[in-house]
This record gives sequence, C-alpha cells and structure tokens, in this order.
Amino acid sequence: MNERSQAIFISYASQDAGAALRICEALRAGGIDVWFDQSELRGGDAWDASIRRQIKDCTLFIPVISSHTQERVEGYFRREWNLAVNRTLDMAHDQAFLLPVVIDATTDAGARVPEKFRELQWSRLPGGEATPAFVEHVRRLLGARAALAPESSELLQRAAPVAATGVSISGPGPAAPRALRYGWAIALVLAVAVAIAAKALLMHRSSPPPASAVPAAFAPPAHSIAVLPFVNMSGDPKQDYFSDGLSEELLNSLATVHELQVAARTSSFSFKGTNTKLADIARELNVGAVLEGSVRKDGNHVRITAELINAVTGFDQWSQTYDRDLKNILSLQTEIATAVTKALQATLLPSAAASFELGDTRDPAALDAYLQGEKFAGHFDESNQRTRIANYDEAIRRDPEFAKAYVSKSIALSILAGNGHLPMYAQAQAVAEKAVMLAPALGRAHTALAYALQGRLEYAQALREHERALELSPGDSYVLQYTGLALAEFQHPEGLAATRRAATLDPLNPLSHLTLGIALYLSHQYQAAVDALDRNAALHGGSRIFQGFAYIELGQFDAALKSCLTPPLDVNMYACQAIAYQKLGRTPEAQAALRQLRDTGGDAAAWQVAEVYAGWGDADSTIQWLQTALRLRDPGLLGFRTDPILDPLRGDPRVQAIDGELKFPD
Repeated sequence: MNERSQAIFISYASQDAGAALRICEALRAGGIDVWFDQSELRGGDAWDASIRRQIKDCTLFIPVISSHTQERVEGYFRREWNLAVNRTLDMAHDQAFLLPVVIDATTDAGARVPEKFRELQWSRLPGGEATPAFVEHVRRLLGARAALAPESSELLQRAAPVAATGVSISGPGPAAPRALRYGWAIALVLAVAVAIAAKALLMHRSSPPPASAVPAAFAPPAHSIAVLPFVNMSGDPKQDYFSDGLSEELLNSLATVHELQVAARTSSFSFKGTNTKLADIARELNVGAVLEGSVRKDGNHVRITAELINAVTGFDQWSQTYDRDLKNILSLQTEIATAVTKALQATLLPSAAASFELGDTRDPAALDAYLQGEKFAGHFDESNQRTRIANYDEAIRRDPEFAKAYVSKSIALSILAGNGHLPMYAQAQAVAEKAVMLAPALGRAHTALAYALQGRLEYAQALREHERALELSPGDSYVLQYTGLALAEFQHPEGLAATRRAATLDPLNPLSHLTLGIALYLSHQYQAAVDALDRNAALHGGSRIFQGFAYIELGQFDAALKSCLTPPLDVNMYACQAIAYQKLGRTPEAQAALRQLRDTGGDAAAWQVAEVYAGWGDADSTIQWLQTALRLRDPGLLGFRTDPILDPLRGDPRVQAIDGELKFPD
C-alpha cells in the first residue's frame, strides 16, 4: 500500500477470512484502495511492524465483528483493534476513522470489543456481502476526508454518518443523507419519444439541486417505498438486463400490496448510475423507504443482496443476502417482497404472496428470454418491437403458461399495429386473451387486452377490461397511465383520477405527466393541461402536440403555433400547425401544413385531417374524413366523443350517425 493513499485496513479473525475478502473485493471493485492481509501464518517482527505501520497510515479502519471474534479471547485481530483505538487518542474526538462491521447476528450489547466501538453505529453486512450503498458511502467518505482541511473535521463528522447505510463512524454527530451510486391519444402517447425522454431524464437527474436550497420538512406517506435498480455485480455489463429485470419484477410484486405506495419504475430507475443522495431521491419520489441491492449471476446460480433503508431516519430497516439456483428465483422474489412488506409494517393480506407470483415462470431460460425482451420495452421503433416479440416467443416456447410473456408480446403487437400495421391488433387481442386466461387476476393482462380491443374499435368490451385492470391493480403506474387515459377517452369518472395517481407514483416519468395532461385536455381543463404538459416537456423536451391543442382551445394561437412547431414533426403536429395558422389568419401556411399532413400520412391520417377541417369550421369536409376514418377503422376514433375540436359539430346529425356506428358504451 502506498503510505499516502486513501486506503482502508480490514481487521478480522482468521475464521472470517472469506467474509472479509468479500468486503475487500466489493470495495476494490468500487475503486477503493484496501490493505488486506491473507497470510496463512501471522507473526514475526517484520510482519508485526508492517501491520503497525499500515494501521498508523490507513485512512479508515474496518474491524470485522462476528461470533468467531466473540469466541476468541485472544487473537492478533485484538491487537489490531487496540492499535486502531489507540490511534484515535491522537485524533480530534469527531474525526471519522473506525467503521465496525458485523457479519452475523452478533449484538453490540454483549460483544467482546473495545469500548470505543460501542460509541459508534455498526454496519451489518451479513456474510460480508457489502451493499452498493456501503461501498459508495466509503468512497465518498474517503473523498471528503481528502478534500477537507483539518479545521473542517467537524463538518466532515456531521456529513459522515450517512446512517442509511448503517456505516459506523467515530464520534457523535447527527445522521445526514448519504449518496447512492447509482387509440388516438394512447397511440400518440406510445409514439412520443420515450427513449429520448429516458436519456434526457437521466441528464436532468444527474444535475444536483442548488446548494442554497433549504429543503422543507420531509413527511412522506406511510408505507411508501422506491425500488432502485439492483447493481449488476457479475462484471459483465451485458448482464444489466437481468439485474434491472429482477428489480422491476420485485417492484411490480410490491405494487400489488394495496397498502403500499410504490414509486414507479421509470422514476426510481432514473437514478441509475447517478450519485444522487438518498434524501434527494426520497424527496423527489416522496417515499419513506428505499430498497436497493446487488445481483451476481453465475450460470444458473444467483446471489442477491437486498437492503431496505428508512429514508427519514437514514437507518437500515432490513437487509439480507440470498444464494439461490435460478429455478428458485420466483420464490426468492416472493420471499424478498414479503420480508420488505413486513419490515415496512404494512399489512400483508393472506393472498399477497400469491399475487407476487402472478403470471410468472419457474423456468430460468424462459425468465431470461423474457427479461431480454423487456430491455427493449422503452424503444418504440419497429425493429426493437420485433426483437421484443422474438424474445417473448422464446419465453413462451420454454413455458407456454408464462402469462407475463403473453402480456408483453400483446403490448408489442399493439404498438406495431398503431404504427401502421392495423391487422396486428387482432393478433394482440388473441395473445392478451391467452394471458387473461392464464392469469385472470393480473391487471396488466386486462390492460393489454383492452388496448388491443380499442384498436379494433371494440369499445364496450375494452372499457370493461380497463375497469377490471384498475380494480385489480390500483397501485400499478402502468395500468394507471394507460387505463386512466383510456377511461378519460370514454368519459369515465375514474379516468382523470387514475392519471393523477399515476403522476403521483411516477413523478419523474414524462409519460405520467403527458397522460395526465391529455386527460385534463379531454376534460376541458385547458390551463391545467398546459401546466401538466409543461412538466412533461421539462422532463424530456419532446413533442408539445397536446400543449398546442390546449392553447388553441384557450384562444392563445401564437403560443399554440410555437408549440406545434416544436420537433419532432409528425402528422399530429402538422394538424396542429394547420389549425393554428388558420386561427391566426395565415391561410397559405395553413394550407401548406395540411398538404404536408396529407403527403406524410395519406389516408392513414384520416382522423388528423378530420381534426383540421373541424378546427377550420368546415363541417362537410370534417364529416367526409370522419367517414373515411370509420371505413379504415382508424384507431384515432377513440377520441371521437372527447376531442374538444369536434365539440361545435356534436349536434350535426351526420356526426351523431357516426357516433351510433362506433357503439361507444354509455
């Protein structure tokens, strides 16, 4: 070890060498210098002098405490502990140096340790499995010590405890937050550059808040939790899909517990790879607890370390390490979800364990294929959707009763159908019906079926499926977004409430604010819609199409045109431009925008052309294009009853006749 390096000394009993080595490897993998002696025979003057020098020069000292250290009344590790304690006599009382770690169930009350250790909070790393939070805290603590001047030691001490990791430090001081590493409207929602949004969201999240900001008192809802993406510890970045997928599956399992409020995947995963502090994550997601961990996959064996942290107090509520064969991964997810729920002191309903495993598979190869497909879920181009479907087909081939694979395949088929392959809605319906048959209590299966049905203009049946999805999965942000928006299209009283709930659970997901904004627009709350869509645009800077339409209804035509000229340009944006230009009296530009719309979309854009003529007040042309849309079974007709642009024509008998043919549910 370089004597001037920011190194850590790990002291342990020989029986704990394996656990100590795991701590060492985790810290080294995090770029931290560790002095770790693995000599079989300890002793000798030269070796003793080396140990004394290392303890004198190290930056942090980690004593490993266990039943083995309890049993041994003598041992060289005790000399190391005493040397470390003696070194603190020359330090300021508030200097961070000692970080005791317990690797088993040993309690501090009866532990055979120096009294100095008892003044500290102890980290608990079962089996020596160092959590990513622990590694990140140590890294930041080392960085803080290197950066601060000696006279800043008190400030360091106040920042060091980061009690969320359970890391112990020498000296008193308050706990502080610690850093982590890491149809018409519906079809349009799916087409609105979510992949671009995710990239922009990550950039947004990596920007720290102003240092001068004074946070308000933090009082998150009871039994609220965020699941951060578990860290891939396999050493192969290509395995990220597996650790991310397991994290998402665990999140979805917890979301089935009605008493829990679970932050949605897009928001919680937006912190992946960032250095955002736990307190900031908790505040942004408005949750009282955070679950994080790591996954190490080796062939058919997987090791998962999970840690639940109270975001208000900063202390660990629960942690555990699991070693399992992949064929037992489903029961492991249930075990973790059950333990977390109990740790949160939420009421676990008798049927909750069954809901954790709803629609899943026990076939490791099927699960792997499914997770491979899920990693493309945020990319809506045709190539990625077909790649998804191929992976889901492999999962289904491996396990023909894997309901979740059918759900995801159906959604992918519906996305392709909405992008110009209308016959695929029939395939999507058949696949979703299979999912519902296999797992009738799975909310997302009903959402997938409803989405396919409304694409086929089977509105009455679609509404029933959406209502069932919301009944089964009131805490699933995916269901809340898509079912909520569809219900708003159907003028259902629960539609707007569901999209509001989605925005609460998924506050950093631009899609949740987009769906809320559209629902507000459809309910004629135009200024509120603009505000929600502003939040959507701030998160990803993408299409402002519905903002443009809302401004048109507000009579703010200059603002509408500005929104409608914002890339990316598509048939919807050209429709918006054509109406805004006409309202501003710029007829040539309006006609040019309509031509661009017709050239780009052809008859497949019949719904958008009808919108333009309705905005222009041309009733005859509007009816003509609505009839074309009906003949072509245009999915945009889902907005027929709620699109405000058609409001002036609601009394026209020809419009009422089309409404009758569409057979909307009352």
